[in-house]
Order: sequence, then structure tokens, then C-alpha cells
Amino acid sequence: MKNTEVKIAIIGLGYVGLPIALSFARKLPVIGFDINEKRVALMQQGIDPSHELTNSDFGGCDIVFTSSIQILKEANFYIIAVPTAVDAHNIPDLTALKRASSTIGAVLKQGDYVIFESTVYPGCTEEDCLPIIEEISGLKVGVNFKLGYSPERINPGDKEHTLENIIKVVAGCDEEALETIVGVYSLVVKAGIHKAPSIKVAEAAKIIENTQRDLNIALMNELSIIFDKMGINTYDVLAAAATKWNFLRFQPGLVGGHCIGVDPYYLTYKAAKLGYASKIIAAGRYINDSMGGYVAKKIIQHIIRHSAHVKEAKVLVMGATFKENVTDIRNSKVADVVHALKDYHLNVEVADPYADSNALMEEYNFPLADKIATDYDAVVIIVPHKSYKLLDDTYFASITKPNGLIADIKGIYQNKITSRQYWSL
Repeated sequence: MKNTEVKIAIIGLGYVGLPIALSFARKLPVIGFDINEKRVALMQQGIDPSHELTNSDFGGCDIVFTSSIQILKEANFYIIAVPTAVDAHNIPDLTALKRASSTIGAVLKQGDYVIFESTVYPGCTEEDCLPIIEEISGLKVGVNFKLGYSPERINPGDKEHTLENIIKVVAGCDEEALETIVGVYSLVVKAGIHKAPSIKVAEAAKIIENTQRDLNIALMNELSIIFDKMGINTYDVLAAAATKWNFLRFQPGLVGGHCIGVDPYYLTYKAAKLGYASKIIAAGRYINDSMGGYVAKKIIQHIIRHSAHVKEAKVLVMGATFKENVTDIRNSKVADVVHALKDYHLNVEVADPYADSNALMEEYNFPLADKIATDYDAVVIIVPHKSYKLLDDTYFASITKPNGLIADIKGIYQNKITSRQYWSL
């Protein structure tokens, strides 16, 4: 397959798929496919539904946005970038991935390529997705079409580490497939390509990137709990420890989002299927998933000590998205804090300059506050949006009672709050 003959289709146009589609569309004809017709309509107008890209990012692109299977058939190089989540019991939910595999099976032709970018456990591409494609298409991998895997490394809100300047890991079902996939991705990736020896290795590489971060953050969270009992500030400890050249600069916090809070469950699930019960990874997940309740407990302890009428106490939670400076609320652990505080029968209000109130109501059953009050018993700053970093002691004094608590989860106001009680992880 020569580059001049390649017509790429991206299946799934979320925060991963859309940047990939637009990058390729500056080099080759691209079909951007998504089953959500409302999202497709927005992209046809040059609007990113995820609010990560601007209208100018759509300029100079040879791309057709569609939800039509008939148009999808025109491609010969398919990249699948649909989301992979976990269910309420933290079991991998492959629904979107299997539906995408069925869609590919219905359009696949002799000589086509299929590359998965969705984060999965090792073996998923070949053991779960490939059989669906082969059964529906009637074609055989390695004989009639080629299969590959290239883990996505898109970081929402990050304008520095983009598709073009991050080393791309790729793998193919055979040597010919690998070289062709490398050639296609090399058109847009300038940082270089790493050839993984197998699809399983590429899948595993992706899954441990986020598992490693999850474990390191879990260690910081556990240290934060221990240091709190000792009466010392975690960030003071980390600042001192970071003077050593090989100290890893992780910080405590709530771990949500699509990657760090989800991917480790894919690995522990697969390990359990193979008869191994994860211990360290599972322990890290337990610690990080329990931090919302821990934060809420610290808030209620303060209110009980300083308020005669606990059920009348008001708490403002600042930040509702899963990370700073993005609009995405999916898998936001802020919801854990809000619901835990409400379980104590506190009056909880939520503010966020990026989040959509209706989306929060639909997803988590709470809206954004209409306006900020002046009589909060506690303010919890969870997501360090750039606009929040401009706030100061005077502002927090103006919205809280004299005995109010400023709970600064990410430590962005270290040594800046003097007129109110201060606490951080």
C-alpha cells in the first residue's frame, strides 16, 4: 500500500480520534466516522464537541465527517479510537470496541488495514476484536487484510505533548503490516516511531504507562494520610524530598479521567482471568478510589468542630471536571466528594468555569451553582483551573465565615491563606 493510495478512516471522534483525524487530513483524504450524529454535525461546522481544538485546527484538512456506513466503505486504512471504560463494578466495558469491530467487519475489503488505538488489556485486539471482524467480513487476517495496534497518547488540555511530537508505538500482525503502519503514521508523527515486537506488547506498554502513574499517586495519597496524622504538611515534605536528584515528583490528589483511573482495572481484570490476583495494583486502586470519601471526612470534621448547626452548613466545591482546564466531566472524582458531603446532609454547591451544568446534572445529579455565596463553612478547591490560581486570601475570606476552612486539595495556595483555616492533602 503506497501512501498515495491510502484513504484513512477514523472511527470514534472524541478527544483521541478527532486530533488524529485532523492530523492525517492535512496529508491524506480522511473519513471521520462517529455514530453520534449531533457530534458529527458540530464537526462539520468546524466545532470540536470536546472543546479541545479551535475552528482554525479544522483548516486545510481533506476530511469528511459522517455517520454513514456507505461512506466509511471508501476507506482502506481504518483506525479505531473509541472509548474503553469500566462498569459500576470496575469490570472492563468493551461495548463500544465490539460495536466498532462489527462496523469494520461490515465494510472491510481485500487488502485493507485495521489499527486499534483504544486502550485495552494485552490480548484484547486479537482475542476479542479480531474474531468479530473476521466473522462479519468473512476475511482472514494476514491473508485478506492486516491488523495492527498503536496506543493513543493524547493528553486532554496538553498543547505541548501532541500527536505529532510524541513517539508513536506501533505493532502489526506481521512484518509487512508493521512496515506499512509505520509508513502511514510517519506522515504525521515527527518525534519518531517505536516498533513493538507484537500487538500484545504494544497493548501492555500502554496499560502500564497509566498503571505506573496510578501507583505513584496512590503512594502520595497514602503518605498524605499518614503525614496528616503526624501534623505535618505533605507538600512541605515533598518539596524537601524533591531536592534529591532522583526523587519522582508525584503529588497526592483525586484520580479520575479516562486513563489513570480506568486502565489499571483492565490489567487486573486480565490478570484475574489468568489466575493471578493483583496485589500492588489493586491496593493502589483502592487507595485512590477512596480519596473522595477521605476528603469529605476531613471537611465534616472541621464543620462539626466549628458549627453548632451542622445540617445548615454550606460547602462550596470548586472544580467539577476530571482535570484542570478541560470541559470533560466523565469519570470525575469530584462527584465522589460532592456525594460524600451530601451524605452528611451538608448543603453543597459546585462551581466550575469549564463544566456544563446540564451535563453534570445528567451524569452526577447535581448542577453548578447560580452564583457564589458569602457564607460558606468550607471551600474545597479540587481542580486547579488556571483561573483559580489567580485567587487569593482576600477572595476566600470574602466568601467564607470567620471559622471557614479552605481545603486546597492540590496545594495551589500553599502559604497564601492566612485569614482562614487551611488544609491540603
